[in-house]
Amino acid sequence: MDLPSTSGQPALQTIAVVGLGTMGTGIAEVLARAGREVVGIDISEAAARRATESLAAATARSVARGELSEEERQAVLARLRTFDDLEAAADADLVVEVVPEDYDLKHRIFTELDAVVRPDTVLATGTNALSVTRLAAESLRPERVLGLHFFHPAPAMKLVEVVSSVLTSPTAVEAVTALARELGKEPVPAGDRPGFVADGLLFGYLNQAAAMYESKYASREDIDAAMRLGCGLPMGPLALLDMIGVDTARTVLEAMYEASGDRLHAPAPILGHLAEAGLTGQKSGRGFYTYEAPGSQAVVRDAQTPLDGAGLGEGRPVSRVGVAGSGTMAGGIAQVFAQAGYEVVLAGRSLEKAEAAKAAIGKSLDRAVSKGRLTAEAAQETLARIAPAGSLDAFADVDLAVEAVAEDLAVKQELFAALDKICRPGAVLATTTSSLPVIACARATSRPQDVIGMHFFNPAPAMKLVEVVRTVLTSDDVHATVRAVCTRIRKHPVDCGDRAGFIVNALLFPYLNNAVKMVEQHYACIDDIDAAMRLGGGYPMGPFELLDVVGLDVSLAIEKVLHKEFRDPGLAPSPLLEHLVAAGCLGRKTGRGFREYARR
Repeated sequence: MDLPSTSGQPALQTIAVVGLGTMGTGIAEVLARAGREVVGIDISEAAARRATESLAAATARSVARGELSEEERQAVLARLRTFDDLEAAADADLVVEVVPEDYDLKHRIFTELDAVVRPDTVLATGTNALSVTRLAAESLRPERVLGLHFFHPAPAMKLVEVVSSVLTSPTAVEAVTALARELGKEPVPAGDRPGFVADGLLFGYLNQAAAMYESKYASREDIDAAMRLGCGLPMGPLALLDMIGVDTARTVLEAMYEASGDRLHAPAPILGHLAEAGLTGQKSGRGFYTYEAPGSQAVVRDAQTPLDGAGLGEGRPVSRVGVAGSGTMAGGIAQVFAQAGYEVVLAGRSLEKAEAAKAAIGKSLDRAVSKGRLTAEAAQETLARIAPAGSLDAFADVDLAVEAVAEDLAVKQELFAALDKICRPGAVLATTTSSLPVIACARATSRPQDVIGMHFFNPAPAMKLVEVVRTVLTSDDVHATVRAVCTRIRKHPVDCGDRAGFIVNALLFPYLNNAVKMVEQHYACIDDIDAAMRLGGGYPMGPFELLDVVGLDVSLAIEKVLHKEFRDPGLAPSPLLEHLVAAGCLGRKTGRGFREYARR
């Protein structure tokens, strides 16, 4: 197909946007700012008015920031014209449909557009769950139909997924891809399957978070805080579901489940219950959270909002802490406690290893001083509070013993059996395991009521999250003690039960595993998937970047633990991940994982 082109003008100059809701309005703003003539179409006069007002307000802010002159602003505003009839799209080079996720509605719009637009006009659907191929096949000119999936908020998010069907003309794909780049976006090609790349990974994770909350495993606040602070995500999953719309998420998941049959995509019942009750999130004023008003982002206290410290009771006094281990995590944890004013005993397998660990802490403190994060005096005081020891016998008078040794259950059980004999009665015994059962460590002692999980994240001095893991035998005062200690060391504690993965790993690693399966199935390449999740999901790292940093062997071990505990076929580790581990390609630490790295 030939695309319109005027000398000196982009091929796609006049663009119609059908549906002026939040997403359509955002797309119209992006296009108008980029110099395109925009025809906004919506049957609602109020929606058209809001789109115009939104563009006016956004450009006024740009003038105030010095990004636009008033003359430039007026030119941008003049590029958006709004109508209430599809006839207005007659001269458009491209039509972008962004109406609700209802196939019959989209099909009706495409059928009407067939009778209105020129034969060479490209028709794009903004769907993220429905079949682009089906829409194309039922169009008069299927070769010009494709998907163009922007992400919310469209002016800020850099990702655009360009979705082609088997019927789509390469010329149409090239023109839309070029447009995306001219808009300052990063186009990622995607095949026609529900969720495409980014949402294909994102919605499974959101669904698991909803199920986790529904099972009362953890509070909504703790689930969201865990993923923000433990993974560096811009929003927690339940808050994100409210922003997307609970009903929209349910629709996407139903389409994904119908296509894949993967139980991880079977919508959690709570999504259906909330949607049926009209509790669809921010747009209705209530979803997982309650908001000031429909359309507001401001969360207000409701009956589910926890009161700080409520019901925890009195904890045990803690002034002296023992940290068992001499690796990076043990040293980081010892540093955190010492910086908070605790006297710390750092016990390694030998005095030399413990002293080496203390020396490493000294270097870490020196870096903090050089960056202005700590004074030299505070660094010296911190280091002076750490006493290296070559034996656990030095833990005889600690109030809290924290185990940070290898992630091997037999090793940990042996250590806890030793702590049981050495530590004084009433001392709290904590494990930093990220995947092993805390109760198995507790049962190695004669006082399982004193044992709890304290899962720090690496690097411990920088990461704010601690998962506090109670077993069925952990006493209330031990739980209260650890919560209080977390507050004193300036960490954010989240409560969870003793099951594989706790909160963060239980939600993170199935997502990582699904990304590997996406590559294994040749649906998308590593670079495109990483770009999609960084630019479309706001993730600090793409899944393959993260896998290589964590270590493929560590990731595989965690995925095996999750699969063994939950027995869900969808959690079975990807064969590709297993093959890479078997080949010794473990990520950055070996110089090769999903990517190759320069050896140091």
